[in-house]
This record gives sequence, structure tokens and C-alpha cells, in this order.
Amino acid sequence: MKKFALIFPGQGSQEIGMGKSLAEAFQSARDVFAEIDEALGQNLSGLMWAGDIAELTLTANTQPALMAHSVAAARALEAEFGLSAKDAAYVAGHSLGEYSALAAAGALGVADTARLLRIRGNAMQAAVQPGEGAMAALLGADINQAEAACAAGRETGGACDIANDNAPGQLVISGRKDAVEAACAQAKDSGVKKAMLLNVSAPFHCSLMQPAADAMAEALAEVSIAQPVSELVANVSASAVTDPETIRKNLVAQVTGRVRWTETVQFMVAQGVEATGEAGNGKVLTVMQRRIDKSLNGFTLGTPEDLEAFAEAMKG
Repeated sequence: MKKFALIFPGQGSQEIGMGKSLAEAFQSARDVFAEIDEALGQNLSGLMWAGDIAELTLTANTQPALMAHSVAAARALEAEFGLSAKDAAYVAGHSLGEYSALAAAGALGVADTARLLRIRGNAMQAAVQPGEGAMAALLGADINQAEAACAAGRETGGACDIANDNAPGQLVISGRKDAVEAACAQAKDSGVKKAMLLNVSAPFHCSLMQPAADAMAEALAEVSIAQPVSELVANVSASAVTDPETIRKNLVAQVTGRVRWTETVQFMVAQGVEATGEAGNGKVLTVMQRRIDKSLNGFTLGTPEDLEAFAEAMKG
């Protein structure tokens, strides 16, 4: 069997209809959606399949919805095609996708994960008043340029941090709006190809999210975390972890910390991973990893056909 990792997308991958084909095809997927609907006391699956995109895009709905599709894909992959998270060398997820990865790998219960992501979504939305924060993409920038831009932004007196290191030349910064705007201006002056504000509801993964981190510390303290069946490559460290208490601390740190996705992919490649399966909606991570390492074979796992093709490729 090829050495592979299962990866799980974050916010921005949502769309109406996500996960419906899996539910129609497989009881194993239907069970996941039903468990999450019950845990939240909400017909979330109905919203996902035939609801209003504006309602689905609310952070409190988006986070558990994306996890639902991701975990349904992972469960169906195991039940229908005999390939599980235990067979993966690693699991990893981008931001909220880290929760999906932990649920797929048995470290978190699915119902607990849904409730945690509802809390996380609400807490992240409430941490900063609307209009006070911003995020921006720095296209063509390297880490040093992004760090310099954030330092210039902080000279305004506001928070400004690197939120996501998604791929070479694709970094995202986050903080107070005036600080982010100043950082964008500095980045353009220093030769960064493009610095553009993003249409987001809050400044994620920066120090302004500390109230949300505190809320998650409280919520995670009440939840049981088991050792995952495969190693998790953590967002905040880009290294492999299995210890439940380290995972708990990392999930708290992740709210304000940088998503080190470039380093995460590089770590897995260095350990001999040949392919990834992006479990859930869309292909954002698969596209990003092509920019990180073209030798890594990327598959999407959103539909029954996707699962079959991936299982055949990995077993072949």
C-alpha cells in the first residue's frame, strides 16, 4: 500500500449540496450526518444540502458542516472501501480541519467535535466587534516579507500577525483593520506582488482571538481526548503528535496561532508520504500542496466516485 495522509479542509470550502452524494450512497455517511444533527439539535444536514448559502456561511454553521462532510467521507472510505485513518501515515487539517482530522482518527467523538466547533465558531465570531478586524492575502510574499509587513502594521498600535502560511507565495495576515491595512501598504512598497483584504467575518488566527482561545480552553477541558489511531501533524508545530494532552493544548493555541500548512506538507513529504486524500468538500488543500511539493500526489475525497478511485490508487 502507498504511504498516504488524510487531510481535512478549513473554512471557505463550504457550498450548498456538500456531502449529499455520500449520504445518498452510504449508510455509514448518513449515520455521521444524523449524529451531528442530533448533537447540535439542528437539521444541519438539511441546511448543507438544500439551505441558504448565507446561513451556511455563518461561522457557527460552517465549522461543524465542513467537519460533517469530512468525517462522513472518512467513515465511508473505511466502511465501503476498507481504507481507514489507521492505514494513513498521518492525519492533518487546516484550522477547523484539525478537529475533523481528530474525529476521523478517533481522538474526538463526532458529537463532541460538532459541539466544540459550534462553540469555536461562536467564540471566534464574538471575539472581535464587526469592522474592527481584518485579514489580507499577501500573494508572492515570503515569510520574511510577511513578518516585516506585520511589524509595520503593529506600529499603528494594533495587533497584526501571520495567520496562515498556506503555500509558497500565499500567506495570510490578520489583526486590527488599521494595522492590516498598514501592513498591506508596507508589503506593496517592499515589492510583494499583491496585498488584498479578504471578505471574512473576523480576524482569525491572531492575538485578537484570545477570548475565543479562552473559551476553547474551557470547552476542551470538559471533553475526553483519546490517542489518535494515526499521528496528527499539528497546525501550530507542523510536527507529529499523539499525546492527548498535547493535542488539547495545541487546539487552544491554534485559535490565536499560525496555521503552518506549508511546513505541515513538507514534514509529511520528508517522512515519505507519497499521496494525500482531501476528505470533505472542495480541493483547496490539494491545489495548495501542488505549490508546496509537486511530487506529492493529491486526491479529493468528496463523492462516492472519489473514494473508490482513491482506495484503488492507494491499494494498487
